[in-house]
Amino acid sequence: MVYLSKSKYCGLWQCPKIAWLRKYKPQEVTVDASVESRMEAGNVVGDLAMGLFGDFVEVTAHDGDKLNLSKMIANTKTEMEKGTEIICEASFQYNGLYCAVDILKKENGGWAIYEVKSSTKHEDSIDDKPVYIADIAYQKYVLENCGVNVTGTYLVCLNKDYVFDGILDMNKLFVISDVSDEIKPEEVNIKANLSIAERLLTSDKEPEIDIHENCKNPYLCGFWNYCTKHIPDPSVFDLYRMPFKKKIDHYRHGRVKYEDLLLSGDVTNPKQLRQMLYYLSEQGDYIDKDGIRDFIDTLSYPIYFLDFETIQPVIPEYVGTRPYAQIPFQYSLHYIEYEGGPLLHKEFLAESGTDPRRRIAERLCEDIPMNVCVTAYNKTFECTRLKELAEYFPDLADHLLNIKKNIIDLLVPFQSGYYYNKAMGGSFSIKSVLPALFPDDPSLDYHNLEQIHNGGEAMSIFPKIKDMPPEEQRTTRRNLLKYCKLDTYAMVKVWEKLNEAIKTN
Repeated sequence: MVYLSKSKYCGLWQCPKIAWLRKYKPQEVTVDASVESRMEAGNVVGDLAMGLFGDFVEVTAHDGDKLNLSKMIANTKTEMEKGTEIICEASFQYNGLYCAVDILKKENGGWAIYEVKSSTKHEDSIDDKPVYIADIAYQKYVLENCGVNVTGTYLVCLNKDYVFDGILDMNKLFVISDVSDEIKPEEVNIKANLSIAERLLTSDKEPEIDIHENCKNPYLCGFWNYCTKHIPDPSVFDLYRMPFKKKIDHYRHGRVKYEDLLLSGDVTNPKQLRQMLYYLSEQGDYIDKDGIRDFIDTLSYPIYFLDFETIQPVIPEYVGTRPYAQIPFQYSLHYIEYEGGPLLHKEFLAESGTDPRRRIAERLCEDIPMNVCVTAYNKTFECTRLKELAEYFPDLADHLLNIKKNIIDLLVPFQSGYYYNKAMGGSFSIKSVLPALFPDDPSLDYHNLEQIHNGGEAMSIFPKIKDMPPEEQRTTRRNLLKYCKLDTYAMVKVWEKLNEAIKTN
């Protein structure tokens, strides 16, 4: 007999090998920041959604740090027998199959399943992720085999169109979709999937399942590194902007190494060809001086280098914002007023626990004059934040939109192929370009920073500062400032390198 929870069943649904590895080689999983962020968001949304229909009883029980599943199953039975209208984390087990229903609601002479997800969807959207449907179908299968009369199956997501007006409206925050029709065809697959699980999970022999399209669909598999350890580095999977499905196709036809891909003649993208050729031939920097010069000519003094850090509250906290809105709380600004002038710096960091938007918008208008040249790296992010701030604060809109209009993207010369070396690989992000241009400069190495090394860590830690002891608050704020300052200093160094490139013989 196999033992599966709904999360393990969904892993099996994505790829049977995931279920086997979770059981026999769990140490091989890689949990990246995006997975942890998704889990944290799920917990926040799940806890809030419990009150969607009013008073409820949560049956969660713990035995130390672990869930006490037996107690939860018993608590669920007790509440159902009492006639409790809404039971959260209602737990059931059938023949080794376990599930906890986010919200079990008594209705229409039976019980309805409400599965809560932290993803967003439009109010009128009819498209749901297939994995969500598989998840709910599994729950229905378990409950019906436990003798529960399931009278409804619903998916609960955050409303992408909801705008917070200062009072959280639960009925508008969530979108509830009846997925009964979508569930029916998926129910047919359950027994087949369970047969696969029975065959694989009762054997300690690793299944011979090669990598495939589902390794990244619907989620990047946590065992990707394990399952690709036989693949050379670099490989087709490192190529710049090639669709994953196309990479898998090359892999299946034996075109994995750069040599094989070049010989095949199937790769014609100039940037991908340059990436492979420069790696194999040990060439130095590729420099298109005319292209770089044309880009440099678009810049003028005074020149400013701008970078934002943001938080992304799952549940909107500030008036006028939606779920997952990007809220800027910090910026760094290096600038040079005239050719040969000194490198100057300004910065802003909001107080944790406050709405940072008004103050950061005011400071931007104070620190960046109108009609000056501003640079950002991958400017779409900064431009979108400026546009949003202008919408929030119409009295500052002219100045903020003027800054936006004058932003020039430092990504352009790299993304356009004007400057390349093999250390950039298949990425032109600042985190790839910087070490490629300055491989031996410890002052430009993000790993040498304390506590905060990337935007994800900055986003995660800023909201927590308000709850820290005073000394820890000061230390964390200092580390946030150092991190963001390095982002714009890195941009300055990249700009200097581009200037050097067009001056060399």
